[in-house]
Amino acid sequence: MPFSTLNAISPVDGRYRRHTEPLTPTLSEWGLIRHRVEVEVRYFIDLVELPLPQLADFPSDMKFTLTALYENFEEGDAQRIKDIESTTNHDVKAVEYWIKEEMEKLDLGKWSEFVHFGLTSQDVNNTAIPLSLKRATEDVYLPVLNDVIGKLKDLATEWKSVPMLARTHGQSASPVTVGKEIMVFVERLQIQRDAIETSVYAAKFGGATGGFNAHKVAYPDIDWIDFGNSFVEGNLGLHRSKVTTQVEHYDHLAAWCDALRRAHTVMIDLDRDVWTYISLDYFKQKIIKGEVGSSAMPHKVNPIDFENSEGNFGLANALLGHFAEKLPISRMQRDLTDSTVLRNVGVPLAHAVIALKSLQKGLGKLLINEAAFANDLEAHWAVVSEGVQTILRREGYPKPYETLKALTRTGEAITAETMSNFIDTLNVSDSVKAELKAITPSSYTGYSESLAGE
Repeated sequence: MPFSTLNAISPVDGRYRRHTEPLTPTLSEWGLIRHRVEVEVRYFIDLVELPLPQLADFPSDMKFTLTALYENFEEGDAQRIKDIESTTNHDVKAVEYWIKEEMEKLDLGKWSEFVHFGLTSQDVNNTAIPLSLKRATEDVYLPVLNDVIGKLKDLATEWKSVPMLARTHGQSASPVTVGKEIMVFVERLQIQRDAIETSVYAAKFGGATGGFNAHKVAYPDIDWIDFGNSFVEGNLGLHRSKVTTQVEHYDHLAAWCDALRRAHTVMIDLDRDVWTYISLDYFKQKIIKGEVGSSAMPHKVNPIDFENSEGNFGLANALLGHFAEKLPISRMQRDLTDSTVLRNVGVPLAHAVIALKSLQKGLGKLLINEAAFANDLEAHWAVVSEGVQTILRREGYPKPYETLKALTRTGEAITAETMSNFIDTLNVSDSVKAELKAITPSSYTGYSESLAGE
């Protein structure tokens, strides 16, 4: 059966392909192979520029020709490498052999043994993978996250003056504004976004067991540690872990996983809150012509975007949690369990992008129901009791908390009239009574409007 989005086993490459396709140049197997080629070629060019005596006569103009091997890398190139791998049964060795083949075509075979010189496969993998992750995060994930934050900021501004009943422990509490509640998530996400933006993408580059053994024995007069630092940090823009086993420690990768998980957890919280607000009729959703909410109930418009977002963030976090816990553990100088796990590192990022796109779509469909907010506030006049008793404290009124407690816990509904009549019975000045009567559920919102931003 020819591969298509309909017969893909994973929905990230099937049903949700339209969302995840921007990740394929970095996180697909093609993307991994291409990044391996890039690491090998750029390493070879740095050896030429070192220079090593045996590479001193390498034609300088051909350095730029070699960069085309990864800059113009095509699907047919990756397939040729896979064909070689079917013989070698080793993916990185197949990359080495392919580059050598291409060098032969360019009349550069004389220098081809310096491809993969002194390296082990993990010098390539543990450099190619963080390089691809860095690009996927910066070029695809963060822009979508910033779009979500931007949409939330717009909604916070638009609804900054709309009062709403707060609910702590599910019970009515001191009112806020809709914009302020949205702004809570803006601030939380900005903090997590900043943590992701400053993530360290670390590479292991130091020979078979981390000590540049082969490099040093071949060229003992060269400072290979300095070379490795220059190549990884100066050339590739990654962080080079200095003292390693055969593999990178993955501690920085685990931190990246945890940073994403925290951001996703915040957005799961947002998904659930908006879902609840929709169920309370605080928000309605734009009707899309032709869409069906229920196969049986024609009236329904389900909050599917927020449900899809929550589900995919959950999947992403489950995988990210496994990576963070598993990858930093490797038996002695290295076992091979990291290899198969790392092949899946793009999967949680794909689920995260799907979730972000769904959240973005859902936020764009929200319609505020100001009448529902107003009705809810009017039905809960008891929430002004906090403000009333606080002013009474200021005035030195005896036992103000207990007085309001007795009023609001009778089991009878507190209305505007009830509160006004109660205030009339208080032994305070007329000016204080007027101050107390000016407090309403819709006006008792503190600094909420200014906290929602400009």
